[in-house]
Amino acid sequence: MNHWIIAPVVLPAILAPLIAWVMRHDMTLARVFSVAGTVALVVISIGLFAIAASGDVSVYKLGNWDAPFGIVLVLDRLSALMVLLTTSLALMVLIYAIVSEWDSRGRHFHALFQFLLMGVTGAFLTGDAFNLFVFFEVLLIASYGLMIFGGGGMRLRAGLQYVVMNLAGSSLFLVALGTIYAVTGTLNIADLALKVQELPVEDVALIRVAAMLLMIVFAIKAALFPVQFWLPATYANAPAPVAAMFAIMTKVGAYAILRFFTTVFGPEVSATGSMAADWLLPAALITIVIGASGVLGAKRLMSLAAFAVLTSMGTVMVAISMFTPDAAMAALYYIIHSTFAAAALFLVADLVMANRGHDGIRMSPVMARSGLISGLFFVVAIAVAGMPPLAGFLGKLLVLEAAQTNTNMVWIWTVILVSSLVMVVGFARAGSMIFWNIQEADETDEAEAKTATTSALPVAAAMAPIAVLVLLAVFGGPLTEFTQATAEQLFTPVEYISAVLGAE
Repeated sequence: MNHWIIAPVVLPAILAPLIAWVMRHDMTLARVFSVAGTVALVVISIGLFAIAASGDVSVYKLGNWDAPFGIVLVLDRLSALMVLLTTSLALMVLIYAIVSEWDSRGRHFHALFQFLLMGVTGAFLTGDAFNLFVFFEVLLIASYGLMIFGGGGMRLRAGLQYVVMNLAGSSLFLVALGTIYAVTGTLNIADLALKVQELPVEDVALIRVAAMLLMIVFAIKAALFPVQFWLPATYANAPAPVAAMFAIMTKVGAYAILRFFTTVFGPEVSATGSMAADWLLPAALITIVIGASGVLGAKRLMSLAAFAVLTSMGTVMVAISMFTPDAAMAALYYIIHSTFAAAALFLVADLVMANRGHDGIRMSPVMARSGLISGLFFVVAIAVAGMPPLAGFLGKLLVLEAAQTNTNMVWIWTVILVSSLVMVVGFARAGSMIFWNIQEADETDEAEAKTATTSALPVAAAMAPIAVLVLLAVFGGPLTEFTQATAEQLFTPVEYISAVLGAE
């Protein structure tokens, strides 16, 4: 067994309590250990990515117990890609939180951040449905603390809504797992893939109910209509670095849908059939419409960024709902792009807020570094709206191309193209109000500007995800080749199943 597979889970699990109890009164030491641990996670993730790139599926058996009786972690192209995406984003966000001193506005930021990393990477690596629930709870508990970090009435109210929605999702998750175990006698994903196909006729109705419950749970995590309403308020009121890190949180729901509804409840499984696709596509299209409308009507830059995340998740889920290798390849490519684009947008919004004293989309006096920040906003707006020459354009093009053989092609093309136009108008409106329509400062503006930062370090840190967006466009060819190979492996679950359960 390759023991490095468990390192992305164990390392933050060790660091988090160490930082919380030993270094809670020494911010400098907490920062050093947190950054060093995250850098180590990035290096480990690169190594795991290199191992998985060959196409081999690696399995780590905790306690050396064979599946399906023991707990397993599984490394394939998809899990390796998502772990590397998570750790890379985490390092950029962590550096920004430190240089902007967001981490010093409350206690235990770094401990909660490491617990969040443990939960997210564990969710991507686990090969067991119950442990997916466990890792969901770990990342959600950490995200609760990060969401209300720094306090404030609006943040607490938004955090309460976030907690209630996710507790409801967790309850449904347990009900779904109990139903699945009662019917199949297992929760190992690979073993489920075999047991579901061998179910007797009298158990088909129960497994369909369980599959639908799982779809609802994962839709809550991915913020799909009609359970999308928690995301705009939560992301818009969270601390900006936390909201930037939350860009990966909705992708956990997308990952879970991809994993379960290709490996276990695939379209070829007679018990569930095309149930997932029939429900997902309309929900995803409505989510895009809601997100684009929110971008157009947003009154705060953080709200605009939150609705932009909603639109990007809708686009990802449109691709996933087609359940074909080409569509999954487009979804994976767009997941990578949209994660860094959303993070960059939240960090730029924080720069605007720090230099203006507020993030309202309204006329204000000229702010410090207006030219540089407006340039960064312009680049990020192009990326989020999906305009050329950045990777968002290629991602949406891949989704549209994958939809050519779909019976709902007209609806998919219309919603994606019109929403892109609406988002361009929304970003143009916000940019012109913030950077071009300048007014003379009054007493309110002067009071708000007193909190503005003059440090150049946050600006430099915010450029990191923007640089990644440029690299994604430059290296779009090799990246699409990898995502294509990942999608093909995902839709050939026999490799995954045989690696976990053995050649037989």
